Amino acid sequence: MAYAIAGLSWDGIAHHAPGHGGRVACVGGTRRRREGISAMTERKSFKKIVRTRMSRTGETYSTASRHVSARRDTVGAPPALVAGYPEPVRCDHHDAALVARLLGQVGLDVDETLASGLGGGIGFMYAIFDYKAVSHPLLTIVAQHHPQPWAPAVLDRLAITYTEQNSSSTNAAMGKLRAVLDAGRAALCTVDRSLFPWHTGVSPVGVADPAIVVVAGIDGGTLYVDDGDGGTHNLTAAEFGTAWASHRKGRHQLLSIADVPDEVEVQAGIREAIRATVAHLTGPVLGNAFDVNFGLSGMAKLAAELRERRTKVAWSRRFGEPEGFHHAMRRLDDCLEREYTASGATRGIYAEFLQRAGFAREAALFRASGERWSALAARARAAADSGVPDESGLRELLDGFAADVEACIDDERRGAGMLGESVGTGAGSI
Repeated sequence: MAYAIAGLSWDGIAHHAPGHGGRVACVGGTRRRREGISAMTERKSFKKIVRTRMSRTGETYSTASRHVSARRDTVGAPPALVAGYPEPVRCDHHDAALVARLLGQVGLDVDETLASGLGGGIGFMYAIFDYKAVSHPLLTIVAQHHPQPWAPAVLDRLAITYTEQNSSSTNAAMGKLRAVLDAGRAALCTVDRSLFPWHTGVSPVGVADPAIVVVAGIDGGTLYVDDGDGGTHNLTAAEFGTAWASHRKGRHQLLSIADVPDEVEVQAGIREAIRATVAHLTGPVLGNAFDVNFGLSGMAKLAAELRERRTKVAWSRRFGEPEGFHHAMRRLDDCLEREYTASGATRGIYAEFLQRAGFAREAALFRASGERWSALAARARAAADSGVPDESGLRELLDGFAADVEACIDDERRGAGMLGESVGTGAGSI
C-alpha cells in the first residue's frame, strides 16, 4: 500500500534541501530523480489557491485564475521568511496545514491531507459549559482528533526528531525563538488566539483551548506569523509575546524540528494513526467519566439531547431563548466547518487520506458522513439567521439534526469497524 503525493505512489517520503529544485525520492527501495516535480507541485498549489478563491467569490475558474495570477505578479512572501518555507495559502485543516508547512520548510513533501491523517484525522467531543458571566450555556464540539497535540503526533509517527521548549519569562522565550529562526527553522508556538487582532469574538471556550501558529520569519522587531488563513501576519515582538504568554497551558511553548533523516517511512505511521483514530472513536479516550462525551458515544449523547424534551439537558430548554438559540446554531456551524476542524467535521479530508492510503470502502463511508455534517451545519447557519421557530418548528428542526447525527453514527461505526479489522485494532465488531 503506497501513499500518493503529487501524482506519484510513494512508499517513503523524500528529503531534499530547502529550496532545492531537484528532489530525490525513495520509492520501493530504489532512488530516482524527480524531474518536473517542482513544477507539478507549483501547479497543484496554484490550482488550490484558485479553487479557494472560487468557493469564496463564486467566480469561474478562468476569472479566479486571472486574479490569482495578477496577485502573484505583485505580491510575494515577505523576504524575511526562513528559507524553504512553503507559500502560506489558506488551508482547510488548520493544524495539519501548519505542521505540513513546518515539514515542507525542512524539505519533506508532506501535504495537508497526509498531515491531517497522520495527526489522527477525525474525532468527536461534545460538551456544554455554563459560565456565570454568560446568560446561556456554551456549546463546543471538536470534530478532529482530540486531545493529543497535532504536531507531536505527526512528527512521532514519522520518526522526526523535534525540540519542545518552555520558558518562564517572555524575554527568555523570545531569545529561544530568535535562535530557532536564526538557525533557519520555522517555529510552532502555542498562543491565546483571542489576543491577535485578526481574531474577534472568540468565546470563553475558545480562549481556554490552545491554538497553534507558525512563526515563519523575523525582520528586526517584526515577526511573520502564519495562522493558516492565507499569507502571513506582521506582529511586533511585544504583540506576539503577549499572546504567547497569555495561554496558561501553553505558556511560551515552542516546537521546532531538530533533525531530518534522508528517508522517512510513512506506511507504519499511517497504520499507527488509523489505529489511534479508531481507538478514540470507539473509546475510551481519557480513561475517566468524561469519556462519555468522546467519539461515537459523544455523538450518541448529542443526538439524544437534541431529541430530549422533558429534562434540563434538552436543547429545547437549554437553547430555547433567542440569544441561546442563535449561539447554538452558530456554534454548530462553526464547530462542524471551521473551528478545530476541517470542513465537513474533518470527515472529507480524512476520506481523502483513506482513499489515497488504499482504504476506498472506508473512505466512502466517512465521505458520506462528512457531507451530512456539512448539511447539518448549513441548516444550523440558516436557522441562526431566521430566529427561534415556534415549538413545533423547533421540535422538527432538532429532530432533523438528531436524525443526521444518528445516520453519521451508523456510517462511522461501520467505517471504524472496517478500519479496525484492516489495521488490527480489534474494533471490527463495534
